[in-house]
Amino acid sequence: MSPDPAIPTAEGSLSIGSFADPLLVDPEPPLLSAVVGAYREAAPDLVDPDFPALRAAAVGRRDASATPAELPSLTVLVTVATFESVTDGFHDASRLAALVDAGAIRLRTLTRPQANAVLAGDVAGCVLVGGQGDPERDGDGEGDGDAARWHRLGDDRTLRDRYEPILANADEHRLRTPSRHRVYGAFRERCGEAVAEDVVRLLDPGPDLAGDDTVGPRTRAYAVGARHGTHDHTLRRACEDAGLGSPSTFTRIKRRLIDAGLVETERVDRPVGRPRERVVAADPLSAPPLERVADALRESLEA
Repeated sequence: MSPDPAIPTAEGSLSIGSFADPLLVDPEPPLLSAVVGAYREAAPDLVDPDFPALRAAAVGRRDASATPAELPSLTVLVTVATFESVTDGFHDASRLAALVDAGAIRLRTLTRPQANAVLAGDVAGCVLVGGQGDPERDGDGEGDGDAARWHRLGDDRTLRDRYEPILANADEHRLRTPSRHRVYGAFRERCGEAVAEDVVRLLDPGPDLAGDDTVGPRTRAYAVGARHGTHDHTLRRACEDAGLGSPSTFTRIKRRLIDAGLVETERVDRPVGRPRERVVAADPLSAPPLERVADALRESLEA
């Protein structure tokens, strides 16, 4: 795998790293998705880590937030509409979050759409115009021959300078979705490896978990903790550390699951200090295999 992410073009590919201090301006969703896909191919353990990569980072054999030395740092000026489109699915958003956490991509808000997408560096710049591709696969970032490709037009070394005033005043886009590394690391530290792996598995369904799913990431993560009989305080702290929400958010989720008959609580006395409360999955939540948990949640919560 190449360490240099590249945008697929009609001529072949366009190396992002060939531009000094690269800036991508106003990409449409397929182009931004293709860029994330290119970084994923170049650094899969960072962007879309499997369990061996997650475990290695969690025990310190690999820095989860480190950017490979060969990986270029790209600034992206992107409209709110494109940003929301690309980050609607949890898994897609988590890939982008991994790049943002590592400093490989910096997201800035573009308030006024431009005529065309631009990729520019300190001494070179070009316009990117969408080409032909399979509309069902456009911008999927998998590198398939039928995927969308772009045409590179022009070579203008002044392009980046033109966007410097806009960039200087652009606000930062803040992702509300955590990376896989962050989720896994937080739950492993607070709740153990088994809980961490089940949480990641339940947040990685296919097709992708949509942002408006009625059984969203927060509910799924809390349900996993209940299936493992985790202390409520510990579970809520893990969810907070993972970037999934505040403790008060998970207090509401716990109440919703209790009201639906999915979760029960048990008092846990301690030698010192106030008793703790353990959350335990009731039969409708504890009985199904993990791959059926989301369906079980949905059936009970939407009844």
